[in-house]
Amino acid sequence: MPLKFEDGKPFAQGVCSFLMRPATDQELISRIFIEVQIEGVRTEVVVDTGGAYLVCNPEIADLLDLDPAAALHASEIEVRGRRTAGDLHRLYLTFLSEEGGENLRWEVAAFVPRPRPTQSWEDVRQLWEGMPSFIGLTGCLEQVRFAVDPAADLFYFGSSAVAD
Repeated sequence: MPLKFEDGKPFAQGVCSFLMRPATDQELISRIFIEVQIEGVRTEVVVDTGGAYLVCNPEIADLLDLDPAAALHASEIEVRGRRTAGDLHRLYLTFLSEEGGENLRWEVAAFVPRPRPTQSWEDVRQLWEGMPSFIGLTGCLEQVRFAVDPAADLFYFGSSAVAD
């Protein structure tokens, strides 16, 4: 992993491969997908530098089985044109290194969907059908250093504290 600053300190502590494909069946533009762990649950996410938070799809929300009473607060966001109710939680996200580097685990702001009082989980699942989880810049990626090598399909990552 050759990414280093001029003083020899590493830029990244880990690297993983990524896939490029549309985030949904309705999209034409390809997105970067990487494999991560959310609170120990392994899943693929879309890197969305224009978005906010770690946004969990309902499948991940089901697996995490979070208590709404433990949420920071209730919220509502729009994801790919779909308005969704949910809760903001603090969760641990882990980038998984594939080439001898180190994994990176840190606490992020995470939006976890939940049904409105007039909805069921099935309604939420239908609203999110075919949508992945996303990692956005605000509240998530802004806390780490990352770089993309599109020629090699590699995603480099490291703690922003590495340069200190």
